[in-house]
Amino acid sequence: MSTNGYLTDRLTPDNTGILLVDHQTGLILGVQDHDQNQVRRNAQALARTAKVFGLPVVATTSAPQGPNGPLLPELVAELPEGTPIIHRSGEVDAFEDPAFEAAVSAMNRPNLVIAGVITDVCLMFASLSALGLGYKVHSVLDASGTTNKLARETSLLRLQHAGATLNSTVGVISELLRDWKSPGGRGTADVFSSLAMPFYGAVTASHAAASNAG
Repeated sequence: MSTNGYLTDRLTPDNTGILLVDHQTGLILGVQDHDQNQVRRNAQALARTAKVFGLPVVATTSAPQGPNGPLLPELVAELPEGTPIIHRSGEVDAFEDPAFEAAVSAMNRPNLVIAGVITDVCLMFASLSALGLGYKVHSVLDASGTTNKLARETSLLRLQHAGATLNSTVGVISELLRDWKSPGGRGTADVFSSLAMPFYGAVTASHAAASNAG
């Protein structure tokens, strides 16, 4: 029998919360395993998606007054109104900050979509702790990043072994959407075309032009 829980545990607007861990102006400069700008856009895309579907979000920083820097300003601009931003003073694992754990618990969502910089620390430890606390975790790899590809590969192995679902930004958004005819369809198209898949804007424009010409 398959252990695939997709049909029973799939992400929905009612069962999902988003955690954005340490997307900070200094830390983002260490992302070398893939495009830094893509990580920025995808983190923004997750935040904007939360507004499209009414998902709760918790964001956090680590020692933002130091070299890690503050939360990315473009990400702050996308966060839903009232999003708690937990500024940790030194805890490496975000869940070891009582304020962060309390904010996550207050969301009352069994599925957590987690992204973080860097992958093998901020994303890793938050994902492992969430799993240990009984949450189902989707670790979003392209809204996270680390210093080299080997660190990324070892992180993937550890996350998978622990039971996390490895996912992408577009994968998460599409699972939440489920049907383009739903109320979230228009907002999702905006997230795709402006942030997660910039080429999608050209595709939709071409389709609209062809439809109007016909």
